[in-house]
Amino acid sequence: QVQLVESGGGSVQAGGSLRLSCTASGTISSRDWMGWFRQAPGKEREAVAIIHHSSGSQYYGASVTGRFTISQERAKKTVSLQMNRLKPEDTAMYYCVVGWDGDGGSWKSVSEYKYWGQGTQVTVSS
Repeated sequence: QVQLVESGGGSVQAGGSLRLSCTASGTISSRDWMGWFRQAPGKEREAVAIIHHSSGSQYYGASVTGRFTISQERAKKTVSLQMNRLKPEDTAMYYCVVGWDGDGGSWKSVSEYKYWGQGTQVTVSS
């Protein structure tokens, strides 16, 4: 069993930056990816970025590429999301996830992730 605890959300003006962190307890498989999804009110959950726990390979959603950077500290089982040049449309609840083994399904699919954090709110004002 894996538990995920997020931190770092908050409110910021457009153009600003925030850094989210997530620490996992329990065993992370070498096949697992850790990362972030987000969900804005009235919208479906959207894949933001993921990183492979073993290799460090990364994927980013199109809407955040070039603005967000995912990183990890493997020994601490911590993954972080540096968010720069934030836009009002980045406003959402951000969820830390663990799962997707890289085979078959899409990394963007909600159903591929076994573990989810409780979420941390990010609000970007214009």
